[in-house]
Amino acid sequence: MNKVVASVDKALIGIKDGMTLMIGGFGLCGIPENSIAQLVKMGIKNITCISNNAGVDDFGLGLLLKTKQIKKMISSYVGENDEFERQMLSGELEVELIPQGSLAERCRAGGAGIPAFFTPAGYGTEVALGKEVRVFNGKPHVLETALTADFAIVKAWKGDTEGNLIFKATARNFNPMMAMAGKITIAEVEELVPAGTLHPDQIHTPGIFVQRIFQGIQFEKRIEQRTVRTKN
Repeated sequence: MNKVVASVDKALIGIKDGMTLMIGGFGLCGIPENSIAQLVKMGIKNITCISNNAGVDDFGLGLLLKTKQIKKMISSYVGENDEFERQMLSGELEVELIPQGSLAERCRAGGAGIPAFFTPAGYGTEVALGKEVRVFNGKPHVLETALTADFAIVKAWKGDTEGNLIFKATARNFNPMMAMAGKITIAEVEELVPAGTLHPDQIHTPGIFVQRIFQGIQFEKRIEQRTVRTKN
């Protein structure tokens, strides 16, 4: 089945105010840059955003925070964004912080049809408040529920017309789990190839999880904090 759409604006059709979106990436690595920029243009409001982090002030999800399009962030690491901090402390932004491994597993569980699981991560902290705790092998574990989304938007290195995806190195991060957990999954790729081009053993996300795929126009691939060695 050919799942190719011609452009980012056509790929994001159906996203509306108040929806829950999963956005792949880790820091600024492996984020769907074209899709985020299009969401800003669309002016979608009151988004609940599930993402490992919130980008930086002027890039990634920071662009959606700047325009106050995000109502709630469900994330793990948020330390690179001053606007995020301001909105959270002022009460403008709802925030649910989750241990990084738990966030990944909650997304994976959502895609696998597992409603909940127990994990020792977060026990004894605010993360565990209001959650069921059970003891396994003498160690307390916290009940965490699966995460799903109306739309999952991921970014891959290569994809074919049937939606099969290959991620490159660290950019793989949260993308495969989130691709499984969206009711509709949109894949933004650097290179779009004909079906049958990708070797089956190299595919990270099978096309069955992807409903729409398009080739991005350009990718800045910015680095949050570039550190270089000074010349002697």
